[in-house]
Amino acid sequence: MHSGRTVFSQLLDFAPQHEFRCLVARHGADYRLRHFSCWDQFLCMAFAQLTYRESLRDIEICLRAAPNLYHLGIRPHSIARSTLADANERRPWRLYADFAQLLIARARSLYAGEPFGVELDHTVYALDSTTIDLCLSLCPWAPFQNGRGAVKLHTLLDLRGSIPSFIRITHGRIADVSTLDQLLYEPGAFYVLDRAYLDFRRLRRLHQSGAFFVTRSWSNTRVCAIQSRPVPAGSGIVKDQLVRFSGLTSRYDFPMPARRVCYRPSLDVKPLVFLTNHLELPAHTIAELYRCRWRIELFFKWIKQHLRIKAFYGCSENAVKTQLWIAISVYLLVAIACKRLQLEVSMHSLLQVLSLSLLEKTPLRELMLRSKSQPHDSPDSKQLNLFEF
Repeated sequence: MHSGRTVFSQLLDFAPQHEFRCLVARHGADYRLRHFSCWDQFLCMAFAQLTYRESLRDIEICLRAAPNLYHLGIRPHSIARSTLADANERRPWRLYADFAQLLIARARSLYAGEPFGVELDHTVYALDSTTIDLCLSLCPWAPFQNGRGAVKLHTLLDLRGSIPSFIRITHGRIADVSTLDQLLYEPGAFYVLDRAYLDFRRLRRLHQSGAFFVTRSWSNTRVCAIQSRPVPAGSGIVKDQLVRFSGLTSRYDFPMPARRVCYRPSLDVKPLVFLTNHLELPAHTIAELYRCRWRIELFFKWIKQHLRIKAFYGCSENAVKTQLWIAISVYLLVAIACKRLQLEVSMHSLLQVLSLSLLEKTPLRELMLRSKSQPHDSPDSKQLNLFEF
């Protein structure tokens, strides 16, 4: 029997609160706090993410209008715009980054068996970054280019389930390729990269760790063919070669043999040239792996459209990073709930329903089943048809 808890409270059951308190103690984030704890801050910011609040004032008004904040897990006397602003300014954003890592580990274990378009037993990651614009006059700590400010969200996405396994937030001038220095490579896994990450010295470290890369080649990348392999007719594969790099520095940075695959899906499309250190995989699978890299572009588009990461509640570096990490945590929390409850709905549909139903006292699974049911007209209905003349 349902106990009358709100949808928001039910969703938070999937958040590891004990681990969160351990992280708070490790960071000392609640030291000498009497009212507004870090968990209260997380609840308010998660509520803002799920209900698409526009500002701190908007958050305060909506929470104060809630019928009973205790049912949301929030203490009523702690809700104030200035209190939330101070918390975003001073509480360490690394606390929420570490909490997001806990949720990432849980979500990845739930989505480990999800298909992603290529029949492959290995783990496949896509690495890329997206830019989130900021006002440089308000956020001078985040320079980008041409007098603009921005932060970069560097993401390593596990293609099984579209769950980010590594996230790095930097200002806009940080080069994308520097993220390769921050990764701990998983032996046997594939890393699908675009041309911005074509750095042979860094790719050699990836190769020596036992992992594999698939990337695009620049037009001026110099190679020397060692062996040409036969290609199946009608597959779109133009060339499949074993090569060594012969550039001025690439010959020393990556002295091992590599593979060069030229793929042309149709005659009206320019050929695409891929480089990989996996020498045995079918050439068409290499091309398909790079095609699946598009899932990370869809992931960036999705989070920008459905999470509050384009308008910020604060201007300091700590406030911006806090909001970004809590937004990522909310995304992971909804993904975990969707999998644990075995809801056969898209993340978009689930977020839309949650945005309107957080204060309802309906079981979460029943709420989603109700939203999927389609009304039908009874045969004896007397309702007039708008398009019947």
